Amino acid sequence: MADVGVFDDARLEDPRALAEADAQLRWLATAGARIRMTAAGMAAAGSAERLLESFDLGRRPRGVLVVGGEARLIRAVLEPICPVPLVAWPFDSLPGWVGALDLVVVLAATGSHPGLQSIASEARRRGAPLLVAAAPGSAVAELAASRSTLVLPVPTSDPLSAAVGVLEFLHALGLGPAVSPELVAEAADAVAEQCSPHIDLAHNPAKELALGLADALPLVWGGSVLSARASRRIAEALRLAGGRPALAADASDLVPLVAAAHRRDPFADPFDGGHDEPLRPVLVLLDEDSDSPSVRRDRGILAALADEHDVRIRVVRGTSPGQRPVATYAALLMHGLYGAAYLAIGLGRPGSAHGF
Repeated sequence: MADVGVFDDARLEDPRALAEADAQLRWLATAGARIRMTAAGMAAAGSAERLLESFDLGRRPRGVLVVGGEARLIRAVLEPICPVPLVAWPFDSLPGWVGALDLVVVLAATGSHPGLQSIASEARRRGAPLLVAAAPGSAVAELAASRSTLVLPVPTSDPLSAAVGVLEFLHALGLGPAVSPELVAEAADAVAEQCSPHIDLAHNPAKELALGLADALPLVWGGSVLSARASRRIAEALRLAGGRPALAADASDLVPLVAAAHRRDPFADPFDGGHDEPLRPVLVLLDEDSDSPSVRRDRGILAALADEHDVRIRVVRGTSPGQRPVATYAALLMHGLYGAAYLAIGLGRPGSAHGF
């Protein structure tokens, strides 16, 4: 594991250190604006009825294949109610079963990914209807162009804003639940206010999270399908920010890792060979205020085990107007991404997690 330096919490309040990470912090702060802008642009581009015309008699597709950034988010939202088989596809070529009766959804915020270009081109050749979220004029948009393709313009490279806009269209197609881009944007805005660099450490949950992970190996847990998806994106951001491992997993996989942690010696001298001590795990719990018995059970098991083995717990809270699932997902994700940004700043690695 590479040496990533010493965390200095003074950097979290230092205007010069914060200025070095201005681009990253500004990107996080404008997440709500990007969601609104993308949704407005997509609404002006066409309608769900336009896509339905590509199906015989306007019927539903036989199946749905989703590829690209946040494909697993689309699957997590649609899966509980989608009336047809749904697959989030991680590969760069289409499966053999995709044909003219199946809908292919391509999430290509930048439009330059070679694998997504290949899939868009192949889906068009097979006659499959395409719903493409991509930058206007991008290679993906051009390769997907056909009578049965609807291209939804994405003005930024943000995969979350693209996914939220696409979810709105998939609801109109009768394939998923209603999703309000405005509520998702409001949730992102609320996190930006709470986690602003102008809010000091004592009152800033993201800076507090970064401080708690300064000398730790994060173990990130989310109980529901959506919060589990957020946990994986947060762990990825923490790996980039800290230059050290971070794991997101189900409770059953985290239990043995927490149980393997040895208790700290309260009488040990932290300056006597402390630099040789391995980093200890910290359990990061994504709290979405779920009333699911299984989520509450797993959270209780992890929290009790962490207490027994002297493993610190950090809680990432995410609530949204009306507790809408996608808005809550955005709140959890943005809290975690802000925490990763401040972790990078505290370690003297500003911008190391930019673009997550």
